[in-house]
Amino acid sequence: VQLQASGGGLVQAGGSLRLSCAASGLSLDYYAIGWFRQAPGKEREGVSCTSTSGSSTYYADSLKGRFTISRDNAKNTVYLQMNSLEPEDTAVYYCAVPCGGALGDEYEYWGQGTQVTVSS
Repeated sequence: VQLQASGGGLVQAGGSLRLSCAASGLSLDYYAIGWFRQAPGKEREGVSCTSTSGSSTYYADSLKGRFTISRDNAKNTVYLQMNSLEPEDTAVYYCAVPCGGALGDEYEYWGQGTQVTVSS
């Protein structure tokens, strides 16, 4: 199983990024998939999760509606659109399966992550 995240980078505060995660070795038709992040010296934080069909989505309260998760099962890919980025969003972002509405830390698989750095 591989979860290949991409799309991170350096952006100024208020900017946007779109992360992608391409899955191989498993079919996302059968998995709720989400994102978590980890900043230096901090614990992992669940960011978002989408159900197998995409009909249900969940977000960390701290995001205040700035992020949107979506998925394309035909491409076996999940996305995270991040708007109005803040320096506090700086972290390595990982896609992971499975996930749940509580955004708990019980993932079975996760990828190598992509670095997001937001400058003030």
